[in-house]
Amino acid sequence: MSAKWLKTVSATLALTLGTTMASAETLRAVTDPSFVPFEMMDQDSGKMVGFDMDILAEVAKRAGFDYKLNTMDFNGIIPALQTGNVDIALAGITITDEREQIVDFSDPYYDSGLRLLVKKGDDSIKTVDDLEGKKVGTKIGSTSYDYLTKNIEDDDGVTPYPGSADMYMALMSGSVDAVFYDAPNVGYFARTKGKGRVTTVGPLYEGQQYGIALKSGSKWLDKVNEALASMKEDGTYKDIYEKWFGPMPEDQ
Repeated sequence: MSAKWLKTVSATLALTLGTTMASAETLRAVTDPSFVPFEMMDQDSGKMVGFDMDILAEVAKRAGFDYKLNTMDFNGIIPALQTGNVDIALAGITITDEREQIVDFSDPYYDSGLRLLVKKGDDSIKTVDDLEGKKVGTKIGSTSYDYLTKNIEDDDGVTPYPGSADMYMALMSGSVDAVFYDAPNVGYFARTKGKGRVTTVGPLYEGQQYGIALKSGSKWLDKVNEALASMKEDGTYKDIYEKWFGPMPEDQ
């Protein structure tokens, strides 16, 4: 085996490896920093953690892209994708017909809905019908805000907040009578910081599904769907789900 041949092989391998390492595209990813337990800031590490963050990391690895993560208010995410300033987003984003006209969605990866939260012991509010004339907090740009404005005749008391922490604080302080928002986030608050002080009431409204949002025409859509499918098939999705939510329902 000649030294010249070895040198040629080594150079070829180096070029191949270099091309492979350089071929991983870096996508501009974004999330909303206040949708626990889907995404939240870990105070010790200063990094974003949560269910969506684990899903994103695993999907990126399987689909073959790198990503640089930034945060923004939820109501700015869809416009950022629409203008092409962002490539991919995970933030508990509900798949809707309106949103599908301007961004691409992956296959659904989480089943959700909307739920009411009130102060413990408040029997005056049991369903959305009881919100007429009441002050109710929700989140700017969310499907819960859309639902309230469409289904409450007297919606002057509907107050949109920029972050979920703001509306929960408003409920605790008495500034609003109820909060109406995504069920997993409402339930998580009721089990943690609001335990013993607030409670969920009423049925689950508007069965919804969350999807990974990509800018329209993204070449990564099929690979993202393939990654999600393989995660569900080999049990990785189940492991991530149960890390953040406990036992996974059979229909999830």
